[in-house]
Amino acid sequence: MASDYDLIVIGGGSGGLACAQRAAEYGSRALIVESDRLGGTCVNRGCVPKKIMWNAGDIAHVLRDAKHYGFDLGLGPARWAQLVASREEYIRRLNDIYAGNLVKRNVALIRGHARLISAQSIEVDGRKVTADTIVLAAGGVASYPSIPGAKLGITSDGFFEYQELPRRVAIVGAGYIAAELCGILAALGSDTTLAIRHDHLLRHFDPMLGEALMEIMRDDGIQIALHAVPKALARNTAGKLELTTVDGRTLGPFDSVIWAIGRSPATAGLGLEALGVALDDSGHVMTDDYQCTSVAHLYAIGDVTPRGGLTPVAIAAGRRLSDRLFGGMTGRKLDYDNIPTVVFSHPPIGTVGMGEDVARAKYGDRVKVFSTRFVPLYHAMTRRKPPVRMKLVTLDAIQRIIGIHVIGEGADEMLQGFAVALRMGATKRDFDDTVAIHPTSAEELVTMR
Repeated sequence: MASDYDLIVIGGGSGGLACAQRAAEYGSRALIVESDRLGGTCVNRGCVPKKIMWNAGDIAHVLRDAKHYGFDLGLGPARWAQLVASREEYIRRLNDIYAGNLVKRNVALIRGHARLISAQSIEVDGRKVTADTIVLAAGGVASYPSIPGAKLGITSDGFFEYQELPRRVAIVGAGYIAAELCGILAALGSDTTLAIRHDHLLRHFDPMLGEALMEIMRDDGIQIALHAVPKALARNTAGKLELTTVDGRTLGPFDSVIWAIGRSPATAGLGLEALGVALDDSGHVMTDDYQCTSVAHLYAIGDVTPRGGLTPVAIAAGRRLSDRLFGGMTGRKLDYDNIPTVVFSHPPIGTVGMGEDVARAKYGDRVKVFSTRFVPLYHAMTRRKPPVRMKLVTLDAIQRIIGIHVIGEGADEMLQGFAVALRMGATKRDFDDTVAIHPTSAEELVTMR
């Protein structure tokens, strides 16, 4: 008996949409099952609204700097309600655009929660649907800590539900989400505290980046509580939140506490265990280099897997999977090495390839590092002097570049082209032989000694 579809994708986030639409371009009958708004975390509670709020924070910094360039603006704080309303209106337009694109590409959509019956069939609200291939792209959910009072705080999802800017706020976490939310809130005027379990931020990045960001955060008035392992969250007699730590400290009072301690795969209720789908200890679906799970006909992409939890990674994996399964591109797969990443902190961070510590652990004395620190020309006129820091990690006598790490204004935009150069095997000599664009911060990457 013929299947209802050639492909079912469980999850209408960025990866799932890309996978289904690419399959449909090859003439396949594709279906997406999604219970929430189209676009997933990135569009609705992640990258897109986060970047809008980052833009608002960046504008706030520029407005404060304007007087040092001779402007007397006399502006007050941002109108929070107007900012949020405009942001949400834009997100709703994106939701509608995604729905329209599915119609244009003849991709079917069922609203509801899917549960696997077999590797080639699902149930959605009592309806059985079959396909030759099923792709898991259900995404992830923000995590709460297992401590008393945790639900008195909010996750990064809750940040996008703020009806007003909190006067005093704590962000708990040391990853990129914590760094981003901390910078946004501080820039927009919140009295901000960052609580981290260890002694530095961004522990999975080159150490220079976390060190530099903490220096800039402190200069911007952000309080950083080190070795602050949460023990409990409670309200005091005034109704404010206080965070106690394992070592006996009490942080606060705060109007809001944001848990930015990571995300968990949204695999609960999918029926994976009954099918014997291999999961890791965190509940992620294990896949090989071709996105295959341990069960035939069943694949997984994006945040339900433990590899490269970034929107462009999910999109690239989904498209390559459909290229291989439906486009005849034998061997087509995503290369997870040297994926460029940007942290939208204030200022932003751009990084690709190996950090110095990882490279030295693997290659030892074969590694040579070039680095620089300077105040960018923009801040020659301002009271604030956040430095730009850059590092090139090179390998062997030819000094092939295996890591590029930048923190500073414009790092987010400049990294894309340099990431291409790294993937193509550029050497330090290639960078040295490239004429610099002056005056820019990016020129330092090709003039570094």
